[in-house]
Amino acid sequence: MYSRQSPSPRYLELLSLNRQLHMEGDAAQSLAADDAFPGKSLFAQLPRIKDLVRSTRASTLLDYGCGKGRQYQVQSFAIDGAIINESVQDYLDVDYIYRYDAAFPQYTQLPEGRFDGVICTDVLEHCPEQDLPWIVEELFGYASKFVFANVPGFSAMKKLPNGENAHCTQRESQWWNTVFGTAARKHPGIYWEVLHVSRLGPQERQEHHVVRLGTNPSIPAGS
Repeated sequence: MYSRQSPSPRYLELLSLNRQLHMEGDAAQSLAADDAFPGKSLFAQLPRIKDLVRSTRASTLLDYGCGKGRQYQVQSFAIDGAIINESVQDYLDVDYIYRYDAAFPQYTQLPEGRFDGVICTDVLEHCPEQDLPWIVEELFGYASKFVFANVPGFSAMKKLPNGENAHCTQRESQWWNTVFGTAARKHPGIYWEVLHVSRLGPQERQEHHVVRLGTNPSIPAGS
């Protein structure tokens, strides 16, 4: 059984490779360091996160796996072609967002205490399967109201410096539901939602898997 205190050798290997990509980029992929994991994949998930913030009356968030955090430096961004002229924090209408990312030196300090909501976008598929139980349980441990995550189920366009695909864990939606469900049972009362995206040929299908638990039965399911 692996843990935060004792992760697998594979976790440490991937962490080192992702840190290298963060700091150096990859000339073979024409990928500049600044363009490696900037954090902008959050934008596509903001409408659903905003719904969860509103429904749970959340005021503090933890972005677990925020990348370089560039998403929080902009004062306007696009969602489905519409321009939003405000910061992410103002759009979500929260008081505070803590940023954590194990692979980017600026944000490697683990948070203390709990947050109303924990968000984890396009992160977990970069982690090895054997470590995901403790990582997902860590998400719940930091949450007092909800956990939201999205996980692609297909290969990334990026490769790691050793040539491996950046998405080391590509599993079906039910597998993710099992991992999250197991962690959730240890943290009753936390609403959780996993968005699994699987690519089928030229099409992309989004599968929402929603479980209502504990104190927030009125939260509307994603669509």
